[in-house]
Amino acid sequence: MHEPPNSAPPFRTVLSVLPYGVMAIVAAVDTSAGPEVGYLPLVSLGPAFAGLVGGWRRTALIGALALLLCAALGQYNGLLGDRRGYTAMFSVVAVTAAGLVAVRMRQVREAELASVRSIAETAQRVLLRPVPRAAGNLRIALSYTSALADARIGGDLYEVVTSPAGVRVIVGDVQGKGLEAVEAAAVVLGAFREAAYDEPDLQAVGKRVELALERQLPSEKFVTAIMAEIGDTPAVTLLNYGHPAPLAVNSSGDARLLDPPARALPLGLGMHGATPPQPHVHPFSPGDQILFYTDGVTEARNERGAFYPLTQCTAHLMDTDADTALAAIRQSLVDHVRGPLQDDAAMLLLRYRKDDTDAQQA
Repeated sequence: MHEPPNSAPPFRTVLSVLPYGVMAIVAAVDTSAGPEVGYLPLVSLGPAFAGLVGGWRRTALIGALALLLCAALGQYNGLLGDRRGYTAMFSVVAVTAAGLVAVRMRQVREAELASVRSIAETAQRVLLRPVPRAAGNLRIALSYTSALADARIGGDLYEVVTSPAGVRVIVGDVQGKGLEAVEAAAVVLGAFREAAYDEPDLQAVGKRVELALERQLPSEKFVTAIMAEIGDTPAVTLLNYGHPAPLAVNSSGDARLLDPPARALPLGLGMHGATPPQPHVHPFSPGDQILFYTDGVTEARNERGAFYPLTQCTAHLMDTDADTALAAIRQSLVDHVRGPLQDDAAMLLLRYRKDDTDAQQA
């Protein structure tokens, strides 16, 4: 489930009423202070702020209102036929003209940005195919929330492949943003989709992906990733390439992070001679669930700078429906930040079916 970026309508409302508020304040101050102080030219602040939102008609209307207000205040202060009155009215006209030019330039940029964003989002949707709702004994749910950062699409990636060895999963995060990040994600996913079906064990899958990155991408590009394999036994095998540890929640609601026995470098840095990650196995029985995520989740901060406390929010995962549970976690994340996310946030939830009810939900 892809989620749209968050928006901030209250801020836009403030910008919409700002020109009127500024002109009202200037009028009040000017009438109380008198013509000697010289506040009349400040009426031009109204059309100056008008171009921040809306189109050229709105800016022209506010400019006309500012000109009428300037004339009325000039008449009230006895400056209408004075040089200072003419100067103030000329300032309003000049600022309005500049605002109209600025509005046109903003609209052109917004149109270009919308086109780039549309192309980028289309490319990302093609790259990140929908994951199956069920695979083997697993129930699967996905949440992907894009950050509000112009057209800087992120490099979060995920995939679920059903192979002869079992269900294999990858969740990762490419260093950087933009088209280079999408290119790296495409290399990783393409290599994983082939290797996950062909290779006999998870380490061999990781080596194939590592080799693909070394051949096709610059040496400075890397990808944090975690791979998982769930076979016929009630266990999960993990291979962690410098990625945040997944969160396991058993049927009783007890949660713990599945940390690797030793830290390993991300994918793409294996050429530096570092020790590759070692697979580690954890129990994964009917009724258990594992939440994979990217650092856009755990590194999301609120206004006090506190990180999102994912491990304290596991009560949401006890909902009987996997999609509803993951949607509750996402809403909790948005409530914590209280504003646009600064990084993409991907979450993939695996649930081990415990009865026929789970199978029917799939």
